[in-house]
Amino acid sequence: MKRLFSVLALVLSISIVLAACGSPAPAEPAPAAPAAPAETAPAPADGDSIHLVYWSMWNNTEPQAQVLEQGIRDFEARNPGVTVEINWAGREIRQTLSPAIDNGMQIDIFDEDTQRVNENWGNYILNLEKYYEESYPTTDGVPYKDVVMPALQSLSRSFSADGGLYTVGYQPFAFIFMYNKDHFADAGIASVPKTWEEFLDACEKLKAAGYTPLTSDNEYISGLFGYHLAKLKGPDFGTDLVNDASGALWDDPAVLEAAKAIEALAANGYFDRNAEGNIWPAGQQDIAIGTVTMYLNGTWLVNEIMGSTGPEFPWGSFNYPAVSGGVSGIEAANYGSQVFAINKDCAHPDKAFELLVHLTTGEWDAKLAQESFGVPVAGTTDWPVQLSEAKAVFESLTTLYPWVAGVESNTDVGPVVRQNVQRLAGGSITAEQFVANCKSGT
Repeated sequence: MKRLFSVLALVLSISIVLAACGSPAPAEPAPAAPAAPAETAPAPADGDSIHLVYWSMWNNTEPQAQVLEQGIRDFEARNPGVTVEINWAGREIRQTLSPAIDNGMQIDIFDEDTQRVNENWGNYILNLEKYYEESYPTTDGVPYKDVVMPALQSLSRSFSADGGLYTVGYQPFAFIFMYNKDHFADAGIASVPKTWEEFLDACEKLKAAGYTPLTSDNEYISGLFGYHLAKLKGPDFGTDLVNDASGALWDDPAVLEAAKAIEALAANGYFDRNAEGNIWPAGQQDIAIGTVTMYLNGTWLVNEIMGSTGPEFPWGSFNYPAVSGGVSGIEAANYGSQVFAINKDCAHPDKAFELLVHLTTGEWDAKLAQESFGVPVAGTTDWPVQLSEAKAVFESLTTLYPWVAGVESNTDVGPVVRQNVQRLAGGSITAEQFVANCKSGT
């Protein structure tokens, strides 16, 4: 008992400190509509009651939490005798989860991003391979692995120590070009570019039609250099580049080639004139008010600026194009998701996984995507209209790039790269100067 009180005190104290340092909580949203009455399964025999505890990364005011709670209560209604206790831990879960589990608190299910769950909390989680092979009430008689995105399963395996499946993905995202479809139509661009030559042609048509083709800001601009370089050299080169103590990799011709691609975009007047000095969220607001057409960002952008655009904004999306002589094309991108995991010490893992299937397929997968303007997990689920073009991108993904293709993975070098990409996009330095600055750390 003393041990339990100790961990509760620890969790509470951490939460209070973090809350004091954080921003004010958002306004409480309107109550979500109640779920439709559920068909219930037969009640379990006496003594068969199951109590699950779920710790969530969401705050209870966020749309994701609103939908997840509805889905969980629906699951309880369909499974008499099953109760699920929810702790809306928020992002503080990153500090509070480990001490709570280490001190023996019951936590059966928890969630966060794919990498953190698999790498930081890998010692706590259960291998789920056998569960992926089974079918469930919402999978229409087929194994769960055949219902959810293959890319998410590959992603989970890529972060686990042994290549196994330990997590269940949801709220997927991809880092791709988000654009204004009305601008494309007005400029006579009939299809999204798949090659760099087609991308340059689209930029020229947009400029001729009176639109500014591209924007970015200090938060995301490194991706323009990183992903172009990754198309040329593969997913690991950017990480190797910024962690090469000798500096020799900066002399690789592909580095200059990627820099020259951005230099040419600037020279042709394709960047917004404020791109060099843009501080986030300036770039996304350029998109929201319709002054700029394209912005390399995450599919989360739709939800992030919904308050500015409204739901009727003509969103389109496409992957970073393939480049001539490159080693990867539109099958490669940075993508990811949030994930659920089941504690390896969970007393009822079968029922816990059944709950996760319930939340990531069918009605609740669709509702979570619609309410958060996000990407659904199951291939049979309707996508929000704002992300309809992103569906083809996700279906084509087979190669994972790290965040900005690794060019910010070294915390000393990353800021230098970011600053110089902005200067390159603004036209204040040449591609050669970019390489020299990054190599010298200036």
